[in-house]
Order: sequence, then C-alpha cells, then structure tokens
Amino acid sequence: MRLVALSDIADMLGGVSRTRATEITNRATFPPPLDTVASGKVRVWDRAAVEAWIRKYRPHQPRGADQDES
Repeated sequence: MRLVALSDIADMLGGVSRTRATEITNRATFPPPLDTVASGKVRVWDRAAVEAWIRKYRPHQPRGADQDES
C-alpha cells in the first residue's frame, strides 16, 4: 500500500493549491485518511483509494496528473 499526504493529493488533482486540496479532502465523498501523523497535523491516505475517487469524481481530469469533484 502506498500512502499519500495532502501535497501529493494536490499534485494528483492537477496541481491545485493545498487550500483547495484540503477543501476536497474534507468532502463526505472523499476517502477518509488512514491515519494522522506528526502530532496530529499530517493526514495520510491510501493512494489507490484517492486514485479511485479521482476517477469517479474527476473523469475529465487528465491521467498522469490525476483528478476532483468541483
């Protein structure tokens, strides 16, 4: 299992800002983080779950940079 943090997700969403990535990861439809590390400040997700969410909610986003629900 590969883990991703918020900055990775921002890149996967086509280079959105960290603020925008935070908004997206707080959506009810977004996969929950697997854990929170670094004294509760850094959330980590399963990369495969994030990629599946991107395919479902951002099918228009180019592959390679990956995808979000607007």
